Amino acid sequence: MATIKDVAKLAGVSVGTVSKYLNGFKVKEKTRIAVEGAIKELEYEPNAYAKGLKTNRTNSVVLIIPSIWHPFFSELTYYIEQTLREQGLKLILCNTRDNLDAEIEYVTMARQNKVDGIIAITYSNIDNYITSDMAVVSIDRFFSANTDFISSDNYRGGYLGAKVLSQRGSSVLAYVGHGSSYENDTTARLDGFKAYCEEYDIPYHLCYDSDSRKEYQNRLIEFINQIVSGQIKVDGILTASDTHAFNVYELLTQRNIRVPEDIQLIGFDGSQQSYSAPVFLSSIRQDVPTIAKEAVACLLERINDRNNNHPVVRKKIPVSFTEGKTTR
Repeated sequence: MATIKDVAKLAGVSVGTVSKYLNGFKVKEKTRIAVEGAIKELEYEPNAYAKGLKTNRTNSVVLIIPSIWHPFFSELTYYIEQTLREQGLKLILCNTRDNLDAEIEYVTMARQNKVDGIIAITYSNIDNYITSDMAVVSIDRFFSANTDFISSDNYRGGYLGAKVLSQRGSSVLAYVGHGSSYENDTTARLDGFKAYCEEYDIPYHLCYDSDSRKEYQNRLIEFINQIVSGQIKVDGILTASDTHAFNVYELLTQRNIRVPEDIQLIGFDGSQQSYSAPVFLSSIRQDVPTIAKEAVACLLERINDRNNNHPVVRKKIPVSFTEGKTTR
């Protein structure tokens, strides 16, 4: 295996010059061509660990997500990993399954400089473990005044969902979903939904809380049964996520309620199930590639800002409506 000394010898330069080139310092054009030619000929692979010791960088970033099984988190992971790889960085995935201890472990790694930074989607209480000198970008959850924050325009998404249902003929709407007990920006979806309904005097019902998932599911079943029995009139439903929408769809069809003929249904996320599968669920689409790009860009600025002069970022990414087979 070739060494940096071999590269320097073949290129006719010093080891220090090769090291400068590898660490991103500017060298003469003639020198650059010679070094790159030697690296290619010798198939030299720089020692990333040794380089990291010199630059105080590991070239690795942690992504904290609640679950890889959730389509939105899976798609976001794909685009974040792709964007990091384009920047020469490695992704360490922390699939927490809402485990607070696992999240704290990875945050501690960042504090101890074992990773360069963190992109976090967490609905746990890790606020006390985030310090102002850490490179952290949060998605959907606001931590502190010093933490960069990227989110879809959730309020606009809720407003848009209610608008589409209404304009396509639904007269009594409902919002269905299960939220976190910790404050996060996704709750703005409900606020936007209510704002549209109240602005246009559209009656609506809510089946939304932050109790345990079991309690929520029991409440949802009762809510659907009330619709089926006629106790509650609903002909248009917006849900907090696509996962909730598929759950509602299953419960409705099991009870011979036709979607979208009897009740229109819109989810929230619009995540791609695959590149080739046709879109089934009508949904408010989050622009996942842009969220990933913005999150990585913010994190890199934070990592490279050794003097901590990086202005705090607050970005809302626009959403759109994706039509499927669950709306008319």
